[in-house]
Amino acid sequence: MAEKVVLLDLWASMFGMRVRVALAEKGIKYEYREEDLKNKSDLLLQMNPVHKKIPVLIHNGKPICESLIIVQYIDEVWNDKSPLLPSDPYKRAQARFWADFVDKKVYDTGRKLWSTKGEEHETAKKELLEIFKTLEEELGEKPYFGGETFGFMDVAFVTFYSWFYAFETFGEFSMEAEHPKIIAWAKRCMQKESVAKTLPDQQKVYEFALGLRKRFLGE
Repeated sequence: MAEKVVLLDLWASMFGMRVRVALAEKGIKYEYREEDLKNKSDLLLQMNPVHKKIPVLIHNGKPICESLIIVQYIDEVWNDKSPLLPSDPYKRAQARFWADFVDKKVYDTGRKLWSTKGEEHETAKKELLEIFKTLEEELGEKPYFGGETFGFMDVAFVTFYSWFYAFETFGEFSMEAEHPKIIAWAKRCMQKESVAKTLPDQQKVYEFALGLRKRFLGE
């Protein structure tokens, strides 16, 4: 029986992009369904009744939710090509730790940067730059976060690159000046077809974030 893979997603979601990069790395064909989060489809509500969020991967009728869990699932099910998680248990745990760090720190702080004003906005800017400093230290001189090959943590973090211009514009800072190693790493990842063909234009993402900001702040 042919495998049926469906992805419920939103083009600008850095979480959905992770799944698209992982699927591309593995060469998996799938049906993409764009969701309107202001008017969620019955399928989304049925497949993710707990969080009611994208992305959702539907594999032969069974839903898998939460982007990092989906990427791990993809890596385990389609394990004959482009492994994303290392075979060593310690290295695997480290990759999961840093991916979790990105989820807990980068997303929430980045969101505050474009959705707040005044003191809260300034605090978010300082926090985000500190978070990127921590990530830059973890990267060190390695080409990728896991070492010599593109892997799980790279998939988890590189999709935020499409939001860097929005972060820089709202925060009035330069990633190139503040964290050149992160930018060099992101450009290295962008040389991979799976990443380059998945990540949307940064200007388009900025305009999307600007629309969200106006709604949040009533501008």
